[in-house]
Amino acid sequence: MEKLVEDIKKEFEAFEKNADAQLAKGNKAAGTRARKSALALSKMMKEFRKISVEAAKQ
Repeated sequence: MEKLVEDIKKEFEAFEKNADAQLAKGNKAAGTRARKSALALSKMMKEFRKISVEAAKQ
């Protein structure tokens, strides 16, 4: 689970960087990268929830 949390943190940093570039500079490519990161984060969060619920049952 620690690896997953680290991956989530890294992906969020990438999302934040790209989202800021899109907002501040109007960089369309950064917007595409931010959306890709958002999708990856969504998948990772679902995996985190699954692991977390299993750990709570033990």
